[in-house]
Amino acid sequence: MLKRTSYDVVVIGAGVVGAACAYYAARAGLRVAVVDRGPVAGGTTGAGEGNLLVSDKEPGPELDLALLSTELWRELADSLGEQVEYEAKGGLVVASGAAGLDALNRFAVEQRRVGVEAVAVDGAELRELEPHLAEGLPGGVLYPQDAQVQPALAAAQLLRASGADRYLGEAVTALRRGADGSIAGVVTERRELAAPAVVNAAGTWGGAVAELAGVRLPVLPRRGFVLVTEPLPRVVRRKVYAADYVADVASGSADLQSSAVVEGTPAGPVLIGASRERVGFDRTLRVEVLRRLAAQAVALFPVLGTVAVQRAYRGFRPYLPDHLPAIGQDVRVPGLYHACGHEGAGIGLAPATGLLIGRQLAGEDVGFDLSPFRPERFEGADEGSAGSGPGAE
Repeated sequence: MLKRTSYDVVVIGAGVVGAACAYYAARAGLRVAVVDRGPVAGGTTGAGEGNLLVSDKEPGPELDLALLSTELWRELADSLGEQVEYEAKGGLVVASGAAGLDALNRFAVEQRRVGVEAVAVDGAELRELEPHLAEGLPGGVLYPQDAQVQPALAAAQLLRASGADRYLGEAVTALRRGADGSIAGVVTERRELAAPAVVNAAGTWGGAVAELAGVRLPVLPRRGFVLVTEPLPRVVRRKVYAADYVADVASGSADLQSSAVVEGTPAGPVLIGASRERVGFDRTLRVEVLRRLAAQAVALFPVLGTVAVQRAYRGFRPYLPDHLPAIGQDVRVPGLYHACGHEGAGIGLAPATGLLIGRQLAGEDVGFDLSPFRPERFEGADEGSAGSGPGAE
């Protein structure tokens, strides 16, 4: 017979988004359980670089969410301490030619109008900010609000601070429904967790969890690779990426795309990305993609040409067709909430997502327009026809 325990809310997913939902729900006075088929940060979170970005987002609902999260991450860094390795190092977007620089500056003008700090820099200033950058680059834009955390540590610390009960290594096999169709809890391989509310924070598996409730949420995996170099002196001070990265992020193409994204870490290794392609859950390590990433990084930072790569890893971003996450209560199933589909921006957007979910769960005024993120917006639409939407990374 399955063990049965009662909670106010069960969060499915122990990545950083699920951890943030648990944290803010607990702060709202709710009794919380977190269940995951694997360990803490065992999915997309553990394969992420920990980016907290506003630089890659055009004005719109996702940027609004990112700006809120920027403030929340600062608060969390103060309360959680050095254990999350929060680093307010800023980001630097670099153009390779005059036309690209003009486009980048126009993009920054629009961002400034909604509260983004974006500082235009010329070629000489680029080398002052990042002395090891390639010569001859015309300029770029500095984003002081961009930051970084260690994502697995951040998820673990948020869960610890939430005080939530954790059931790890237990896949959810069913969602319990009441006679009126509302959520009554979850069933795992080992137990039943009764609750009037369930939060789907299952990342790339968010669509499968939605199916357990009989609703459609077209979350798809979008594979990416990261190279990790040997430990180095701080040759890369910030997150630095080529301007075409923004276009790659916003694209809905299933084909392989890659652009130079290079950043140093407090521990010394340099992280090199970024690639994206929709190939299902194919975990094949494609050497040609790794070579392309390495070549693009060396073109941006020639000093990396003689540096050893210690390892490479892959992960899957939870992609929704309009590049916006699903956040909030699902009107199709009372008691079901979604917090998934953030693509590569889940770490950055986690606190705002958790705060808004926590407010909904507690019956409070959310104080934020969640209509662009409503989970049921894909009803009646084919996966390929929802539009490309604003960029999300």
